[in-house]
Amino acid sequence: MILLVWPLWDMAGGHAEPLWLACIALAAVAAMHVAIVLTAFDGRVPMRIPISLVVAQTGLTSVVAVGFKGGWYSLFPLLGLATGVVVGHASRQTRGPEASMLLGIGGVSAVCGLAGWVGGEDGTSILGNSYGTITAGLVTAVILRLFSAITLLRDAREELAEAAVTQERLRFSRDLHDLLGHTLSLMVVKAQAVRLVADRDPVLAAEQATDIETVGRRALGEVRQAVSGYRGRGLADELDAARTALCDSGVDATVFRDGPPLPAGPDALLGWAVREGVTNVIRHSGARRCEISVRNDGERVVLELKDDGVGPGGAVPDVNGAECGAYGVPGGHGLRGLTERMAVADGTVEAGPAPGGGFLLTVTVPVTPSL
Repeated sequence: MILLVWPLWDMAGGHAEPLWLACIALAAVAAMHVAIVLTAFDGRVPMRIPISLVVAQTGLTSVVAVGFKGGWYSLFPLLGLATGVVVGHASRQTRGPEASMLLGIGGVSAVCGLAGWVGGEDGTSILGNSYGTITAGLVTAVILRLFSAITLLRDAREELAEAAVTQERLRFSRDLHDLLGHTLSLMVVKAQAVRLVADRDPVLAAEQATDIETVGRRALGEVRQAVSGYRGRGLADELDAARTALCDSGVDATVFRDGPPLPAGPDALLGWAVREGVTNVIRHSGARRCEISVRNDGERVVLELKDDGVGPGGAVPDVNGAECGAYGVPGGHGLRGLTERMAVADGTVEAGPAPGGGFLLTVTVPVTPSL
């Protein structure tokens, strides 16, 4: 609304006559501009209302600019701002030129040039006013479109994270059903056979009981393999999966690994830590960059997972029972479970704000044969 200073300056200098008509015209332009902005940003109002107001403001601005001349031509950049607000909220075409920008911003800019020509303005003034109108409209529309795109990307990231969790749960439930459905049915049938023949044929009952034991041991081994695959795939596989998941979620991922290969125990533990940390980055941090480093000096291995996000702060206990900041929702079990798992292996978990901003998760595990 600071653009109204120039018409006010003309009115104060006595260059806008009659003064009462100039006051009414300026108040009408200001009220119409405010109405356009309010209705365009209100999702409950149909877009035809702010569009109609833009058309009305275009006509009113043209009339008062030609009638009063001078500083009143500064109302056209104000009209460009209002048009940019409406264009920024208008529906976008998936292909082809942006009709709303061409018709809206281009139209009011053409009207600005025509009004200057009718009002007898020189070429420099007409060009300056038209350029200001185009710039005001385009910048406003582009900024609003960028905000809309950012909102859509954030929503898509959250949906991807939720879909990944849901898919993993479905996979695990399918695996358990496939593994246990037939096995448990077979065990029930054999148990019934044992009950029926136990008194009449103890030898046959013993054979059936042996079969139950064999089937049960086999099912137990299959379930352990399924759970192991569900909980962790080793550090190397988890790093590859983390890089893919972060990139798919729009996070720039950097992975660095130094030192000799790890024994099976620390390797599995750190794989679990990478999965938990990356899940937090995707779901809670809102980060754009994430750095994962693994350093093994032969005695201990240190995993650092750092991002530039500002995720919500929760609280999880460290290995000594104290609480430290974390991404997770307060009372969540992700990092708490990770801390407890590392404590069993004499490892530590530290989570909190990183120097220079962002969040840092540090996991330290000793490299010992006992793991």
